[in-house]
Amino acid sequence: MTFYEFLDGLVAGLHALSFLEIVAVICGVASVLFSRKNNILVYPTGIVNVLIYVYLCFQYKLYADMGINAYYFIMSVYGWFMWSRKDEQKQVLPISYNNKKENLTSILMGTVSFLILSFILTKFTDSDVPLWDATTTSFAFIGMYLMAKRKVENWIAWIITDIISVPLYYYKGLPLSAVQFFIFTFLAFSGYFAWQKEMRKKKTQIAQPLPR
Repeated sequence: MTFYEFLDGLVAGLHALSFLEIVAVICGVASVLFSRKNNILVYPTGIVNVLIYVYLCFQYKLYADMGINAYYFIMSVYGWFMWSRKDEQKQVLPISYNNKKENLTSILMGTVSFLILSFILTKFTDSDVPLWDATTTSFAFIGMYLMAKRKVENWIAWIITDIISVPLYYYKGLPLSAVQFFIFTFLAFSGYFAWQKEMRKKKTQIAQPLPR
């Protein structure tokens, strides 16, 4: 495909945009921006986004992505609760890194979900992109779980998801969604570095000696 063919396809797709897709994209971008800023508004904006995409993915036969958006809804409610809950010292859940056990759990979660989804999509649906659909869904599954736990590594999972989703959604005739995931890729990189900066800042504060 040439660059001009890509532009022609993008323009044609933009003409066919639905109001729902526009609302979903706006809420999706807002959700990622709030997530980057470690702001709890990531969840209400994200819930609107995922409910719309459950419908859109069903319409475009992206069945695994439809399922993952339903999962997003459940995890958004859970994450909203986790981010707003305070401990005895009235502190909310802090940003942290995975430990070795949590990394292994994340890898196992992604591997098992990919194997199950790819089998179901290949054998029991009419999806024409079963492996790609299963791949994006598996990484997104990890990303949403780690984000609810406020883990820095959630951004790595989202970066992989977003990069693969750009050509996938364009191929499926959802050009604005492809542009959205293109924007998400840069926001995910930005979020990763912002959360790492926050962790370095916290370590510096802990390392500083107490005033005498």
